[in-house]
Amino acid sequence: MGKKLIIAEKPSVAQDIARALGGFHKEKDYWESEQYVLSSAVGHLLELKAPEEYEVKRGKWSFANLPVIPPRFDLQPIAKSEDRLKLLLRLAKRKDVDGLINACDAGREGELIFNYIVQYGKIDKPVQRLWLQSMTPQAIREAFDHLRSAEEMEGLRQAAVSRAESDWLIGINGTRAMTAFNSKSGGFHLTTVGRVQTPTLAMVVERERQIRAFQPRPYWEVEATFRAAAGTYTGRWFDEKFKKPEGDEHASPYRLWERERAEAIRDRVLDQPGVVEETAKPSTQIAPPLFDLTSLQREANARFGFSARNTLAIAQALYERHKALTYPRTDARALPEDMIGTVREVLAQLPSEYQPFAGKILAQGWVKPNKRIFDNAKVSDHFAIVPTGVVPKGLSEPEQKIFDLVTRRFLAVFYPPAEYRVTTRITRVGEDAFKTEGKVLVAPGWLEVYGKRAAGEGEGELVPVAPGETVHTEAVEIKDLHTKPPARYTEATLLSAMEGAGKLVEDEELRAAMAERGLGTPATRAQIIEGLLEEKYLVREGRELVPTAKAFSLITLLKGLGIDALTSPELTGEWEHKLALMEKRRLAREEFMASIARMAQDIVERAKRHESDTVPGDFATLQAPCPKCGGTVRETYKTFQCDQCGWSMWKIIAGRQIDVPEAEALLTQGRIGPLEGFRSRLGRPFAAELVLDEAKQPTFAFAVEPPEEVPADLAERESLGPCPKCGAPVVEHGTSYVCTKSLGPDKTCDFRSGRTILQQPIEPEQMKKLLSEGKTDLLTGFVSARTRRKFSAYLVRQPDGKIGFEFEPREASGKKGRSTTTRKKAKAAETS
Repeated sequence: MGKKLIIAEKPSVAQDIARALGGFHKEKDYWESEQYVLSSAVGHLLELKAPEEYEVKRGKWSFANLPVIPPRFDLQPIAKSEDRLKLLLRLAKRKDVDGLINACDAGREGELIFNYIVQYGKIDKPVQRLWLQSMTPQAIREAFDHLRSAEEMEGLRQAAVSRAESDWLIGINGTRAMTAFNSKSGGFHLTTVGRVQTPTLAMVVERERQIRAFQPRPYWEVEATFRAAAGTYTGRWFDEKFKKPEGDEHASPYRLWERERAEAIRDRVLDQPGVVEETAKPSTQIAPPLFDLTSLQREANARFGFSARNTLAIAQALYERHKALTYPRTDARALPEDMIGTVREVLAQLPSEYQPFAGKILAQGWVKPNKRIFDNAKVSDHFAIVPTGVVPKGLSEPEQKIFDLVTRRFLAVFYPPAEYRVTTRITRVGEDAFKTEGKVLVAPGWLEVYGKRAAGEGEGELVPVAPGETVHTEAVEIKDLHTKPPARYTEATLLSAMEGAGKLVEDEELRAAMAERGLGTPATRAQIIEGLLEEKYLVREGRELVPTAKAFSLITLLKGLGIDALTSPELTGEWEHKLALMEKRRLAREEFMASIARMAQDIVERAKRHESDTVPGDFATLQAPCPKCGGTVRETYKTFQCDQCGWSMWKIIAGRQIDVPEAEALLTQGRIGPLEGFRSRLGRPFAAELVLDEAKQPTFAFAVEPPEEVPADLAERESLGPCPKCGAPVVEHGTSYVCTKSLGPDKTCDFRSGRTILQQPIEPEQMKKLLSEGKTDLLTGFVSARTRRKFSAYLVRQPDGKIGFEFEPREASGKKGRSTTTRKKAKAAETS
């Protein structure tokens, strides 16, 4: 009797299967037993490509070669994992192997990975499917007792292949059509689009449009201070009859839109008596659910500023290398119902710092059937991210942070709810009402895991007011405030928006199809965001993601051409709906793929139909005349262009879009600025004036700062020491320490150093020490401009006269008698 080759998706799963079934001995990259040969892929090993006769090189992406709709697809190995592919094909073709078991992840992608291997290798042997949703040994053995047939999985296989081919067809044809369109006027302007990346970008662009169009509205709030026998407290005026008007998201019962009303309230209540009504009621808050990948990425971005890609890489390392977390690429936030016993074991094995909480959970018997935590219906290919019970060693700081985040969430979910007492006090002064709220933590429940305790005496409590007591309105403050625009997306909020993109879909059936998925999958969302950054559609500014002019240009083009499928999540909803039907064998793969081919053809045809100056859109007619002939200037997709003489100028200059009022000012005055937001070829931001040259084209003019005047009292200022560059005295001057020879029109030196460097104040005594001895004391308040972390360092004088950092020596623990090492490093310090 022959053997069966089991192919898992990842080496760790293959190892779990070997342990659960037993009887295996390990070869180099696979296991073998009397019944089975067992190995794994390492994720995707193959990718789609068009057959050679249908493919053209990148430089020939022209409309003449579009659309690309090959009658079949070829597969090509992914270079970095080609050795693993060769191993699997060699094992599959062994004469003693008479069948294969697909043990890849239980879902569409797992089906695709396995079937590509079989297709590429032309393997014609019977296939069975292992459907694993839990990795406990018992669950693995039970799954092997209930292997599914290839026929049962045919719908899922067809859906998996169709999804991959559809993404290829729409992504390739869309990208090549938009690139060909934008390259018509010369050059090669790569313009990538995709089913997931472009609707994601459209959400960011729309948010930025709202921010730019936002007009702040002034409003006022009234806050009164009341004196009771036991002390003072404050209350906010509110409208007790408030009803939120339709279409005004900024309306609130606390906001007044006329200052006169606020002043009238102040005049009515100041120095007047008040009557108090008070209600107190208990309130509870349950722990948040376990993490899936997207919620972990959101939390890590919000808490630590980690990018989604970095969080995934860290979680993957904790899973693969340290074995401390379960598989991270999951969209489930629950555990299988058969994991209750495993969870108890994991709790008992957690590192010592978590044992007080784990011990309490076990002692109280809090691990028990609970649909919020254990629910097979909420488990997809994988379950929630939880610790494995392995105590990790040698974690980096980021790894420790992610491990701690997951472990505390895991502990918290078994704890009882946090209990509060919420007090609402209404103070009435004549016809006006003021609200005061107090919230006291009575029992911390799950918050105990995060170090919270029940509130101490007075914490969160309101100053008591006796029943029937009259309070006195001691002071009234009118607060001048303004409405704020919507916040820019961060990675955390964009991940949430991608996850919930189905809510933007109007069609009920399509919305339901997207309910479980959103835009992208947990495993691909970080990659999508990074792709938008790499393609220069987005830039990071701190934690915010800001769309570039290139992003606005693409969305304008797609909307102008009427290619709405690529700017909204509707397409994903439609695909998910149809792929779900295909999985159930209720829709033919041929019918679905024919509709995708028609869509690709339509995208290309719409792009062919227009030139850059005929793309429809909401474009303006400028109020300023043409600088060459005085004719009418109109905005088009790419330019501002004269109707009469054909003069035009680009709307995007050095990565910055020139808006209509700026263009009008430039044409009227001949110059404008300095304007912020230009970017060099290296991506660095800069500011400059724009000036019309002789050909009436905009060119940069950089402001030249006039030389600083020599202060009248320069000679009287105390010298802190000799300049390290020229030996002249160094003195305090404004926000810097400067060489006296660096001031005035005849300056001969350029030495200066900031009195604050990376948020660390540099006192005159330290500058004296630096100039005389070459080194300051150890300064502990520097904050890294890149990571925003505090660090300690010495400032040192370098041989070229510049100032650099030297980091304090630190002992590194060596292995088995290795000597300790010190770390010294100097780099140029910020000197202004």
